[in-house]
Amino acid sequence: MSTPPLNADDLRIEPNLGSASPASSNTSHAQDAPHSDSWARDALIDLARQGLIEQRRARRWRLFFRLISFALLIGFFGWLVFNGDLNDSQSLDLSQPTAAIIDVSGVIAAGQEASADELIPLLERAFKAPQIKGIVLRMNTPGGSPVQSGEVFDAIMRLRKEYPAKPIYAVVEDMCASGGYYIAAATDKIYANQASLVGSIGVRMDGFGFVDAMNKLGIQSRLLTSGANKAMLNPFTPENPAQVQYMQSLLDQVHQQFIDAVKQGRGDRLAQDPDLFSGLIYTGAAATKNGLIDGLGTVRSVIRDQMHLEHEINLTPQKTPFEQLLGATSTQMSQTLTSLWSSNLGPKLLP
Repeated sequence: MSTPPLNADDLRIEPNLGSASPASSNTSHAQDAPHSDSWARDALIDLARQGLIEQRRARRWRLFFRLISFALLIGFFGWLVFNGDLNDSQSLDLSQPTAAIIDVSGVIAAGQEASADELIPLLERAFKAPQIKGIVLRMNTPGGSPVQSGEVFDAIMRLRKEYPAKPIYAVVEDMCASGGYYIAAATDKIYANQASLVGSIGVRMDGFGFVDAMNKLGIQSRLLTSGANKAMLNPFTPENPAQVQYMQSLLDQVHQQFIDAVKQGRGDRLAQDPDLFSGLIYTGAAATKNGLIDGLGTVRSVIRDQMHLEHEINLTPQKTPFEQLLGATSTQMSQTLTSLWSSNLGPKLLP
């Protein structure tokens, strides 16, 4: 059987979609290699460029915030200096008749703002200044150390004798109790708000005992002393009746000193009431009736109506904003802890 002749139109070349010949494959990779290397190099360069831009941007922002922080710091310290200078200039402005205000605030104790070392120099300055025509003690204290209170009391009585023409008044705001009233009793007159708390003429000593709890836990106290009464009122040993009686007599002595000082300062203005020295505390309204205070009033009303003065100045050292921000320094904190610890070891004039 013969094969039909082939025509040109019957011839077709089908593309080979499978694998290319080795020669054609090598030729294709050789052509694509330069393009692939160029793309990778461009990508790395672009990535490095973007990283450099981000570093520069971050560096600029860091510099910006550092400049802002530095400017704020300089401004803050400048404000502190200006504020301190302003307070100093105000505290020295005694060009006209003025009433001096001295704050007696917080617990009365050594190392505190309301201590003899702090208050007596302010009192002496106020009495000696010729342009200060009257003094107001602004009382906001629950009391404290009988020693500190007694020293301030004695200083006021002494200065009143040296400068008899210069009045000194105590004005109670929230509280003037115990050691605070000890101080206030030395002034010419005492004023308060009708809701103020005044009085508490008494002495206290706090203590506690762990003996029963230690026995239950099987704990023993091993204390060595030289002197029979060296560890008096030790909370880890049973009470000694003789020692308790001795400490009570000590409190009674301090209480009598307190009573004598109040009678010396207030005189016949005190009512004949045995409860007056029992440690009771009174409102300002009740205190006007038993003679603990002379009337109702505020710092402003006393300066205006009793002293007839228009100007006033606070001699109490004011904390700077920087001190208020940081609070007490480590030295002040140690003094506070020391004074609080020592106050627990002896009599206290507190409500």
